[in-house]
Amino acid sequence: MKQATGDWVKPPCFNLSLGAASRPSHHRGMATLRIQELPDEDRPREKLMKQGASALSESELIAILLRTGTVGANAIDVARDLLIRYQSLTALSRRGAKELAGIKGIGPAKALQLAAAFELGKRLAQESPARGKMDSPELVYDLLGPEMRMLSKESLRAILLDTRFRLLRVEEISLGSVSECIAHPREIFRPALIHSAFAVILAHNHPSGDPSPSAADIQMSRRMAEAANVLQIRLLDHVIIGSPAEGRRPFYSFKEAGVL
Repeated sequence: MKQATGDWVKPPCFNLSLGAASRPSHHRGMATLRIQELPDEDRPREKLMKQGASALSESELIAILLRTGTVGANAIDVARDLLIRYQSLTALSRRGAKELAGIKGIGPAKALQLAAAFELGKRLAQESPARGKMDSPELVYDLLGPEMRMLSKESLRAILLDTRFRLLRVEEISLGSVSECIAHPREIFRPALIHSAFAVILAHNHPSGDPSPSAADIQMSRRMAEAANVLQIRLLDHVIIGSPAEGRRPFYSFKEAGVL
């Protein structure tokens, strides 16, 4: 079949989701069809309109952002290759626009669209939930997990609470290297003093995805507990944010572990 620049797609017999990554790709000379030649229910935009965004695969959602493909490959092919290259949405979201722009089939305009979409997702994850009681590691993870588990460096946050343990605000205390985040007690508790917070929950992420505490994490937690006691601020918990994995929770609570 004659190749052209635009929306091309493999024949319907092939699975176009990320799960089909092990199947032959368009780079191996497979015949392709344009998206316009597929039934309406198989076209990403029409599928989203009729069934909602949750019905689409990750590659189909990215394809809608890309809009068009390249010679011999449709937008879904290009999106699927992105997911294969970076292995996960989390890893893909960490790539800068400059890096993405250098990938075949992306270019500057599409790279900026992807970067903007991921940044919107991060900002949405940072929006404050309803002012309910923030008194469990599960609620801390719901608040910060979707955004912090995407970070490539360790970030230390202070969740400031009022006398009823309701959320006042979240302050980023420091942004560290790939493996550590260093902060002094005065930096950590300064926002609590400025905003007259009654209690604080500390949270930091492990870019590796494993929320298990290190010896330095344990030492820091105990040091912060001592400092909070001196300042008469309640340190309710220190939560490490990780990524979901079979057989473990995606977070670690020092309060539940009996360290605090």
